[in-house]
Amino acid sequence: MKIAYSKPVLTTLAFIFWGLYAIAQQRVLVHSHNDYRQRVPFYQAYAQEVFSIEADVYLTADGKLLVGHDLKDLTKSANFKDMYVMPLVRLFEQHGGKAWKGSNNFLQLMIELKSSTEPTLSKVIALLKQYPKVFDSIANPNAVRVVITGNVPKPGNFAQYPKFISFDGQINTEYTPEQLSRVALISPPFFEYAKWNGKGTLTADQKSKVTNAIQKAHSMGKPIRFWGAPDGVTAWNTLHSMGVDIINTDKVEKCIDFFKNFEDKNYKISKDPNHSHGLTTTDRLDKTTSGFKGFDREKIQLAKGVEVYQPTYLNNAANTKVKNIIFLIGDGMGLAQINAAETVNKGLTLFNFKNIGLQMNSPADAYTTDSGAGGSAMATGEPTFNRHISMTADGKVTPSLTDYAFDKGLACGVITLGNLADATPAAFYGHATDRDYTDQLTNYLLDGKLTLLAGGGMDVFTERKDKSEYLTKLKKIYRLTDDFEEINKDERKVICADGRMDLAATQGTLDLLARITKMGIDKVQKANDKGFFLMVEGAKIDYAGHSNSLPGSIVEMLSFDMAIAEALKFADSNGETLVVVTADHETGGLTLIDGDREKGLITGYYVTDDHTPIMLPVFAYGPGSQEFMGIYKNTEIFHKMKKLLKL
Repeated sequence: MKIAYSKPVLTTLAFIFWGLYAIAQQRVLVHSHNDYRQRVPFYQAYAQEVFSIEADVYLTADGKLLVGHDLKDLTKSANFKDMYVMPLVRLFEQHGGKAWKGSNNFLQLMIELKSSTEPTLSKVIALLKQYPKVFDSIANPNAVRVVITGNVPKPGNFAQYPKFISFDGQINTEYTPEQLSRVALISPPFFEYAKWNGKGTLTADQKSKVTNAIQKAHSMGKPIRFWGAPDGVTAWNTLHSMGVDIINTDKVEKCIDFFKNFEDKNYKISKDPNHSHGLTTTDRLDKTTSGFKGFDREKIQLAKGVEVYQPTYLNNAANTKVKNIIFLIGDGMGLAQINAAETVNKGLTLFNFKNIGLQMNSPADAYTTDSGAGGSAMATGEPTFNRHISMTADGKVTPSLTDYAFDKGLACGVITLGNLADATPAAFYGHATDRDYTDQLTNYLLDGKLTLLAGGGMDVFTERKDKSEYLTKLKKIYRLTDDFEEINKDERKVICADGRMDLAATQGTLDLLARITKMGIDKVQKANDKGFFLMVEGAKIDYAGHSNSLPGSIVEMLSFDMAIAEALKFADSNGETLVVVTADHETGGLTLIDGDREKGLITGYYVTDDHTPIMLPVFAYGPGSQEFMGIYKNTEIFHKMKKLLKL
């Protein structure tokens, strides 16, 4: 994360503090406090590629430098040279004069002098001087940065020590320019500014004191580290967001994990390009997601949000005829994904639904569902095994809502912002015992039950072994196109496999799903006058969860919300249309750490890269929407819709 200092401060940092921010812009700097107390000192923190490691050092009467917090802790085996110096020497030899192989990140060794400054410091310097290529930045620009804390010499004595030694500074000490040039960072005790245990939020007066301390350190041109600060996720995130440069922790692995890929855990809509970093995150789990190219942080950085549609509620919860149903599924969409998008956009059309329920979504053979079982349960009303698509374990077809609707003469459509043969869309037209059996699934298209199928993934047709024979049959039923603009070109049934629907949404394509939804509604409405059933999937909310990309999740949620708005607009104009919105499962175990509604900023944290079994919200609008309130199994969604359409 980039920290916004004034130009003079940046200049000072660049020349005095070793140019760390120019080199490690995306690295949140973590300090392993009291490192020697870790289960595996030095190596445990080193393996996490922390910025700074701390060792408390005593000089004993027999001239040994031993590591420990108190005199009573000292043992002969806790030798400073053996625990910290020689491991670094060996690693630098292995990595060609760098702290880490393949990385230019710096490592800081903070040595706290617990015994008197002299002769302890001179003994430390004598030891380190034996290895200039490891500890002297003049001999090696990639050398370990050595910072002395604890019994630091008086500022007037700094010049007596070699220049590869820097010192921990105090916030209220007056330094001359020469003395300040030897100060690496400012390390005040947190408890002098706030009595906070890291839970909840800082009080206004305490936050002001902490902020003032940060600003004072920065005005000196120095980064700041608070010691004695609360040590947990809320505290780390709070201090980092306030501008603390180096996070002090005794929980190294947890802290590093929290800040790992931190750009993927934060998002706000901004025209400032500094909020994006041009890196790509992606995770592909199944055959049909191979066309997805990932979430490029630069491309998914939105400069503006989306408009929120305000429904009329004229026919909401009316006990009148339901002629049409638009069923929208946000794949991987849980409450956290919804909440995050609403905070960033400062509103969602989805928040204007008044009739809301909760669905439980465990499959027939497990506690946590995949999209195959989740989509099939809502498509067929039957509990389904994971990976199965609207079919029992022994291969018996379970009819979907599309099958029932078609038999009653309704027009049926399926739209997905993913591969059109992926699990969720396929559950509404195909049947198979494994979601990867795309040939078997797409064979059901030859039944001609869909008026419209739109998504990405033309290769599910063109890479079949029986391509020629299959396409000949398919084209007798459907007009095939790779351009969504041609959906309503004529009155024929149509399959649209547009490669643009495989890609992550950007500012320029954010309305893609909404536009296709609008076209799809027009297509199925005009197919006949008996009514229609249309399923619309926001597929890549799930992809973002698997990739642990909060920015990706928010952008795809906003794209999905725009499609929801189109569904509500039609429902308001039509009067006989029910709109139902839910998910098949939540993906990523996303939890929200903190945010700022005024700034539209959110910080989130994923606990897995897979699905979770948490209950999901069900939103309903229009006639019959009151039927979707309460708590029920996901299979009940099918039965409620089937009943309302009188199938």
